[in-house]
Amino acid sequence: MPFSDENHPLWEVGNLQRALHAAGVALWSWRVETDAFDMDELAFDLWGLPQTHTVTFEDLSSRIHPADRDRVRTAFAATRALVGAYEIDFRILLGNEIRWISARGLGNDEGLHKGQMSGVFLDVTGRKQAEEGHELLAGEMSHRVKNLLAIASGLTTLTSRSAGSVAQMAEELTSRLMALGRAHDMVRPLPDSQGRAALLGDLIAVLLAPYDDSAAFSGRIRVAVPRMGIGEQAATTVALVIHELATNSLKYGALSVETGMLDISGTSSDDEVCLVWTERSGPAVAPPSDQGYGSKLLNRSITGALGGTLKTDWSEGGIIVTVTMNAQRLST
Repeated sequence: MPFSDENHPLWEVGNLQRALHAAGVALWSWRVETDAFDMDELAFDLWGLPQTHTVTFEDLSSRIHPADRDRVRTAFAATRALVGAYEIDFRILLGNEIRWISARGLGNDEGLHKGQMSGVFLDVTGRKQAEEGHELLAGEMSHRVKNLLAIASGLTTLTSRSAGSVAQMAEELTSRLMALGRAHDMVRPLPDSQGRAALLGDLIAVLLAPYDDSAAFSGRIRVAVPRMGIGEQAATTVALVIHELATNSLKYGALSVETGMLDISGTSSDDEVCLVWTERSGPAVAPPSDQGYGSKLLNRSITGALGGTLKTDWSEGGIIVTVTMNAQRLST
């Protein structure tokens, strides 16, 4: 029997509804003249509304994110002039939860029947979150690539100051770049089979090793932090923070000049760990006019993953960055 035969069991209303609900497809119809919506049970659940006979566009608008509300109203009104299928994606608010909804139907009055336009609602929250994650990852990767290029340039200049020959410079630069590679291995989570992360002091020392001269200016970097182990997830975030601070110092701060000094000290308690990043004898620095991607990455990492705070003191003697972290978060 052909699939299109109206007697085929799949075309029974009950089976169709079950198939649509299994696919997460919510049904709606819009009475153009009265602005009322008829929706099925899944649509009411999707919008977080109690089931009633009808709802108005204003009832739905009260759930739409304020930033999307006018756009959605305009888009729905414009669908009657569109030829073919349309798709409108927007956010709705359910308490503190944000959902992404996709409204789909036919425009140019093709979907209009007895004064009603019909279509479907789909919950596309997962897809939108994935897209946002990809955009964030792309931005972070772009930022890291730019930083790596700046670091390679800075390390080349740094090495040339103390090298007595081209061969010595090549050897020292290669060594520093390899150390930098080892540091970047700590920026990503390790497989469970490779065990826990190292001590906090060891982690910081490895991350800063590429920036410490091995000859004329050896010992410019001092690390004195509490002896404590940290978990793999925390190690990833701490590595990102130290890497970002060191990159900025190499570009603009104490590590960008021969006389610059860097001191990383710390204290700990049962509840909190505090690290103080102090730069001295470097060029004069001033707070940026706006917050760049690196600053946003630092703040998001520290406040989000480590449950802490970041404070920057733009003193005349050099920048001082104070990072507080939740002790329990550091163990995970």
